[in-house]
Amino acid sequence: MKFLYEFFEKNRPSKDSLMYYPYEAGETFMFTPKTVTGSKGAHVRDAIDLKRMMMTVIIAMIPALLFGIYNVGEMHAVATGAEMGFGDKVLFGAIRVIPIIIAAYAGGGLVEVVFGALRKHPINEGLLVTGMLIPLVVPASIPLWQVFVASAFAVLIGKEVFGGTGMNILNVALTARAFLYFAYPAQISGDKVWFDLADATAVDGFTGATFLGLASSASSEGIEVAKYAAEATASWSAGLYSAENLFFGFIPGSIGETSTLAVLLGALILVGTRVGSGRIILATVLGAMGMGLIMNAFGANTYMQMPAYYHLIAGGFAFGAVFMATDPVTAAQTDTGKWIYGALIGILTVIIRVWNPAYPEGIMLAILLMNVLAPLVDYYVVEANKKRRLKRATV
Repeated sequence: MKFLYEFFEKNRPSKDSLMYYPYEAGETFMFTPKTVTGSKGAHVRDAIDLKRMMMTVIIAMIPALLFGIYNVGEMHAVATGAEMGFGDKVLFGAIRVIPIIIAAYAGGGLVEVVFGALRKHPINEGLLVTGMLIPLVVPASIPLWQVFVASAFAVLIGKEVFGGTGMNILNVALTARAFLYFAYPAQISGDKVWFDLADATAVDGFTGATFLGLASSASSEGIEVAKYAAEATASWSAGLYSAENLFFGFIPGSIGETSTLAVLLGALILVGTRVGSGRIILATVLGAMGMGLIMNAFGANTYMQMPAYYHLIAGGFAFGAVFMATDPVTAAQTDTGKWIYGALIGILTVIIRVWNPAYPEGIMLAILLMNVLAPLVDYYVVEANKKRRLKRATV
């Protein structure tokens, strides 16, 4: 590391140079900045800074990323009937996933560097997380150029136009996914994108529908969801959509979203280090469970009759609740507001899933909607607190 440190010291560009801020981003990524808080002043002294906090989030995402790489190969083997060992599946997944990560960092990084150089401010640390989140919420079959464009669009429109990291009102990674969904729906929705077949041919009877897609179809035909999903995959992959597979993640879906177990490991890291809000995660889960149980109580169709806990382990719910809803910039800031914010995300997710067959997944739209409403939630929480204190003071 001494060699690298000396390299940075000898090649430090002038502050007037356009290369200074890209250089500064690399230096502070590798080494702790020399600038520290003085002994006097109204500063909060802490061992962690924004870059270290962002790295904690990335570490929390590693279980989902590693499982996602394996699962891309696993789903390829399932869909094509190919005989693949563990190493072959990991290699197949890595070949698909790593270029997507590079494309996401390249697209967003280009915008970050240009804005940093033009505005003469440090490169924003938010890209460390955004560049990893985007690959985890897209299918492995997505074209790389679309990932590059979506990442650049999200950083530009979702963050930089608002002033950069800490100023955005929408989750940047979800902005990228929403951009892809509306600009290139054929590559991120439907039944053709969730299995990466490469150049192979699918087995007889294969269907590329996800569990949530099948749940919507089951409701239309009046068949129990679990039974419909089992019959749809019985001829080529029996038990593919069992509750166990939904929890462990051996199902098709976006790269990092399929395994609830891997996401829970990340949640432990985020909540244990206090980087992520446990209130928001728990409230989101409770909101979805509560809405699912209400759906069960009415039971107007088979989708509403589906056991409520399926909503927690199906699709991208767990990933969204842990890594998207807890975004410290776009989420509610007050403690009470976090409970309301999370609960509404859970409730809206189930409503969108069950009542909007055109969009089987609901967590993305629910979080983006609540991103917009989060300041309003905080406003009324603060106002209610002020009225309560005022009433107490005047009694």
